[in-house]
Amino acid sequence: MDTKTKVPQAVKAKVMLWTDVSYHEMEEIGKIQSIPDLESALCSVFGVVLPEPKRGVLLEMYVQTVLFCRKCNFKKEQSSALLSIIKSIHEVNIENPLNNIEQCFKYCKDLLLCHSVRRPPFSINLFSSEEVECIFKYIHNSYLRHYKLYKYIFTPQVKLDLSLTYSETQDQDEPTMEDSSAPDIENVIEKETEAAPKTDSSPQIQEASIEEPEGATLGIQSELKALIEKEVREQMVLVSGQLDQRMKDIADQHNSALDSPMPNHKVKK
Repeated sequence: MDTKTKVPQAVKAKVMLWTDVSYHEMEEIGKIQSIPDLESALCSVFGVVLPEPKRGVLLEMYVQTVLFCRKCNFKKEQSSALLSIIKSIHEVNIENPLNNIEQCFKYCKDLLLCHSVRRPPFSINLFSSEEVECIFKYIHNSYLRHYKLYKYIFTPQVKLDLSLTYSETQDQDEPTMEDSSAPDIENVIEKETEAAPKTDSSPQIQEASIEEPEGATLGIQSELKALIEKEVREQMVLVSGQLDQRMKDIADQHNSALDSPMPNHKVKK
């Protein structure tokens, strides 16, 4: 399994006339009235081989696009191009699990511009300015507003696995010169205690002298661990707040762009 995550890259828009759906296939789709038959036909045309719920979500996206084309009385070539535009935007969105809403938004505008201005072979005037504005609103409301849901369904989730290593603990576990000489000192202490008269207070003093350094070390380690965990939590809260504010700013930009009318592109003959 490939664990590498691709960084979002800029995609160049191109003409998508009869790219995915041919003229004959659009004729067959135009004759279908029931939703189940329409889903079956679109599944065959686009070669959708996905498990649920991915299959159902993808077919619903194509079906709603076909219904939108019928509502706007689009021609066969216009419907075919719009289906390919929706498919291409969706593929760019699910290319990676990272946030690429700005890239998808720009790519959508470039695709619409590529199909509304006569400049062959780079672009064609397949849609009028009024139709482009209507299509842009439809794509924004039906897909770009819910791009997080599509990304959640069609891309793998990325989780942060954070592990902490305490270098002070590793240094204390390593043997030192003082530790290597410890057995000799203990032998000397044992010989001296055997020669000296045994009392009840001598074992208590010896145990206290051994246990005090261990208790002090454990206390320092626990304080250090608590301090690091506190700093990590504060940084994560800060980053999360910055991301939320960034997403709010992007959503406000898209809403303002939706409210503003699409520019009319006129070409001199």
